[in-house]
Amino acid sequence: MKKILLIGDSIRMGYDKYVKEALAGTAEVYYPSENCRFAAYTLRYAHEWKKKLELSDDVDLVHWNAGLWDVIEIMGDEPISTPEYYENVIKRIDKRLRVLFPKAKIIFATSTAVDQPKCTFRHNTIIKQYNDIAIEALSGTDTIINDLYKITVNCPPELHSDSVHYYTNGGTELIGGKVLAVICKELRISASEVNLENFSPENYDKDNIGY
Repeated sequence: MKKILLIGDSIRMGYDKYVKEALAGTAEVYYPSENCRFAAYTLRYAHEWKKKLELSDDVDLVHWNAGLWDVIEIMGDEPISTPEYYENVIKRIDKRLRVLFPKAKIIFATSTAVDQPKCTFRHNTIIKQYNDIAIEALSGTDTIINDLYKITVNCPPELHSDSVHYYTNGGTELIGGKVLAVICKELRISASEVNLENFSPENYDKDNIGY
């Protein structure tokens, strides 16, 4: 059975169980119980998540994202992470994941768009800029890009559960479905349909999810 690791911020926390249920019986899906936050936080804790989840070197695929915490603008200030710093950390994470999971295919997911009229502390123009920085930083590697920004930037507002997240049936299906499609293509496996009417996401608390 294939082994898959999902790493990411609160966007990942909205689809991780969806992916796990869709691949039940086909793949073992693992993910940290916490928000993976900034790119630097992922770099710091990736090896500890491997240990805590009791993973070995036989992981087949790692799907990860980091960026929405890096672009946050507090009190009108510039993004928390400068473009140069973000680029450097993305490169380091990619290298770290290859050391931790030497047999795994690596997929990087771009940061999703926000509901701009309602979100004042993140801006899609900046999110797009940082996504482009990450894609360029990973060029020259065999890391696969899963462009979640592209499928969310013009999505209907009702798919949002707030100005940042997509914790709705439609949002879960849109993003989770795209993640599944890329994973299944790369591992040559099939996913089962998840009945969203009876679907319950992981029971993350508000403090854990963050904003």
